[in-house]
Amino acid sequence: MMKRYDVVIIGGGLAGLASALKLADKRKKVLLLEAEPVLGGRTSNYQDNGMEVESGFHRMIGYYTAFPEMLRKAGIDLKEIFMWEKRMEVRLAEKEKTAKFGIAPLLGPYQALKGVIGNNRILSPLDKLSLIPFFTSGLKDYKKSPKQLDEISIADYAKKYGVTENAFQSLIVPLSSGLFFIGPKRYSAYAFFGLFAAGIPTIYKMRIGAFLGGMTDIMCNPIGKAIERKGGEIRTSCKVKKLTIDQNKRVNGVKLDNGNSIQADHVVLATTLHSAKQILASDFEDHPWFAPMLKLPVMPAVTFQLELTKRALPKDITTFGPGTALASFAEQSRTTFRHAHGRLSIILAEPEKFLDMEPEETLKIVLQDTKKLGMDLEKHLVDYRQINHHYDFHSLEPGNNWLRPEQNTPVDGLVLAGDYTMQPFFATMEGAVVSGNKAAEIILNQKAHKKTAIS
Repeated sequence: MMKRYDVVIIGGGLAGLASALKLADKRKKVLLLEAEPVLGGRTSNYQDNGMEVESGFHRMIGYYTAFPEMLRKAGIDLKEIFMWEKRMEVRLAEKEKTAKFGIAPLLGPYQALKGVIGNNRILSPLDKLSLIPFFTSGLKDYKKSPKQLDEISIADYAKKYGVTENAFQSLIVPLSSGLFFIGPKRYSAYAFFGLFAAGIPTIYKMRIGAFLGGMTDIMCNPIGKAIERKGGEIRTSCKVKKLTIDQNKRVNGVKLDNGNSIQADHVVLATTLHSAKQILASDFEDHPWFAPMLKLPVMPAVTFQLELTKRALPKDITTFGPGTALASFAEQSRTTFRHAHGRLSIILAEPEKFLDMEPEETLKIVLQDTKKLGMDLEKHLVDYRQINHHYDFHSLEPGNNWLRPEQNTPVDGLVLAGDYTMQPFFATMEGAVVSGNKAAEIILNQKAHKKTAIS
């Protein structure tokens, strides 16, 4: 007889892992299916032709709550997997122009204050003053007029509130393209201010955590082990082709690429938006509830990783390079890649430019721009990899936020998870975990309601 599960979860990224952990904790029979050979999705590390790489350059933001709570529930000691930063840097095209900003107002108050009153060679007092109405109005509009704020780009919003050109180029550009890959003319003001608004209630926790190892190794695999300890099952290299639907139009399982079917009372679709669309399209293309989600555009990301004979930078610290292809980057030989003599991980700005480039072409641009930022790396280069994510993120361009779906669908047996689903965070690890928790809670509440009705 075919084994039946309480829940099948499609996708072994953070959204799927969070959902599986929460459900397994409640003694549900859970099966998690991951198409790739390793767990983690966009937060994975793996071997690529002999070079250890990560799917992207990631940081833990100190004000996250759901994400660290999940790690603790999986038995992971945060002190063992994070090195905490209390400042960030913005490097301009000349080496002598580097701005340092404290990002931990309570944990590193001196650095935070110094960042505000200092950096006068980069930001004049007039530049700083021009940012005050921009941020205060943006945070207010985020709460009071979210849909209107989502219709305007952060570039237009900065212009509307009189941000000086220098403040815009030196701070707004790196904070936008550095965090979410796209330039400020394409970036929703709602998404931009949402990043800051989400942290206000727990601002006292603000800092940035660098991972002390590959994320699959130190985070995702341990979460998977915790799920298995609680009775859940995990299968990697197991791709789902489609959902199975019974005669009552209820989702009752999945069909795999190899032709096998798996039955379940519930299915959590916890893939990227692009993969979710592919799985849903054949059965729900004409369903009105799914129409906004199927219209929600995706956006790419490209990361570039350099293996070096020496460290590119004196410290592993989150750094932004406005005016270059290096949206954000860090030297990671002290943290994620401690086996390396030097390792620079980079998120490339305006990723569409690089998707069709050969890695050799991208390398030339990267080496030119690292030199502009004070890093002469060509003679120290050992190896390099370009990691393309063609469809991994939902678009943060203006007008798209309200196309994001809720986790609970009108289709019996089907729940969504993923950072593209509606919750307060945008394309972040916290958003993925929040969505996975919400998906699990929907299933658990449905079960509870049924028990109440029967009793």
